[in-house]
Amino acid sequence: MQSTIQRGQLFWASCLALLVTSLSFGIRAGILNKLGSDFNLNASELGVIAATAFWGFPLAVVIGGLVVDAIGMKRLLVLAFFFHLAGILLTIFASGYWTLFISTLLIGIANGTVEAACNPLVTALYPENKTTKLNHFHLWFPGGIVIGTLITYFFEKAGISWQIMVGTMLLPTVIYGYLFSQLKFPVTERVAAGVSTGEMYRSLGNPLFIFMIICMFGTAITELFTGQWIDVLLRNVTDNAILILAVSTGVMVVGRGLAEPVVHRLSPQGVLLISAVLAAAGIYLLGHTTGNMVFVGALVFGMGVCYFWPTMLGFVSENLPKTGAVGLNLMGGAGMFAVSVYMMFMGGYYDKLLGNKLPAGAVLADYNAAPAGSEMAGALAEAKKAAGPEILNATLVIPIVLAVAFAGLVIYMRGRKKPQQMTVAGA
Repeated sequence: MQSTIQRGQLFWASCLALLVTSLSFGIRAGILNKLGSDFNLNASELGVIAATAFWGFPLAVVIGGLVVDAIGMKRLLVLAFFFHLAGILLTIFASGYWTLFISTLLIGIANGTVEAACNPLVTALYPENKTTKLNHFHLWFPGGIVIGTLITYFFEKAGISWQIMVGTMLLPTVIYGYLFSQLKFPVTERVAAGVSTGEMYRSLGNPLFIFMIICMFGTAITELFTGQWIDVLLRNVTDNAILILAVSTGVMVVGRGLAEPVVHRLSPQGVLLISAVLAAAGIYLLGHTTGNMVFVGALVFGMGVCYFWPTMLGFVSENLPKTGAVGLNLMGGAGMFAVSVYMMFMGGYYDKLLGNKLPAGAVLADYNAAPAGSEMAGALAEAKKAAGPEILNATLVIPIVLAVAFAGLVIYMRGRKKPQQMTVAGA
C-alpha cells in the first residue's frame, strides 16, 4: 500500500484533475454566448461545439478503461494533462469555429481520460473505503461547476475577458500535471490481485453488472440532464432559475462531503434507493410548484442526485471487483453517452411542445427572433412556461423506475454474499 503521504497527494492531485474537468463545464457554459458574438457563430454551431465535450468524454473514458491496466494510470493521467493544456490554450487563442471545435474536443477527451484513470486510482488507494472516497472525489465535479459559474459571473461584471476566464484553468492543470509526473502510483486492484484479463472481461457479462449499466443510464440522465436544463426549462417559471441550479449543485457538494456516515449506515444499494425516491420527489416539485417551493424542489433534487454517480461506481467496485477498471469506466462512459442521446431527443421534443403551444401555423424560428416585449415574444414565453414542466414530467418517469429497480436490488443484496475485496500492491 502507498505511504499515507503519497496516498494523500495522489488523491488530492486526482481532485485537482477533476476540478479542471468541472471548471471546463462551468466556464464554457458561462462564455458560450460571448463566443457566439465574438466569432459570429449561430445557435446550431454553438450547440455542436458544446456537445463535442459530451462525445469526447465517453470516447476517452471507454478507451482509457481498456488500456489503463496495460499502460498504467500514471501515463494515462500525464496524457490527460497534455490534452487539457492543449485544449485550454487552443481555446484562449481560438480564431473561429474549427479551433473552438477542436479545443472543446481535446478538453472532452482530457475529461474522459481523467475519469478513466482516477476512478480506478481512488479504489486502488482506498480499497477499504471505496464508495466513501469516490463520493469525496466526485464532490469536486459539482464544486467545480459552482466555482466556474462564479468565475464567469464576477469576471464578466468586472469586464474581464473570457480568455482570462478560460486561463484560470491553467493553474490547477499545471499543478495536477506536475504532481502526477512526480508521484509513484499503485497498480490497479485487478492487476494486484492477479485477476487475468480474460476473467475481467468475462465478469462484464455478470447479470448484476448488466443491470447496473442499465441503471447507470437512468441515474446519469436524472442528474446531468435535469441539472443542465434547469435554467432553460424554468427560466419562464421563476426569475431566479440559475439560482435553482446553484442550490441543487451546492447540496451535492455538501452531501458528497458527508458521504461516509450515510454510506456506512445504509449500504450503497440503500443509498441508491433513497436517492431515487428523493430525486423523483425533487423533479416533481420542480415541475409542479412556483415561488419559493421551487427552491425546496431544488434542495430535494440535489439531495437525491448527489450520491448517484459515485455510489453507482462504488457499488460495482465493491460487489463486482473483478470487472476492474474496465467495469468502472464502462459505467462512466455509459452514463455520459446516455445523457448525450437523451439531450438530443428531449431537445427535439421540447421544440415540438413549443410548436404545439403556439398558434396554428406558427414558425418557431420566427418567434425565437421576435423582439423582446412583442406579442410573439410574449406568446413564446407562455409556451416555454408550459413546456418546461412537461419535460420535467417526462423525465420524472426515470427516477420512479429507478426506485423500483433499486428496491429490488436491496432485496437481492440481502441474500447475496459480498465478495472478498482485492488487495492492492504497490507499483
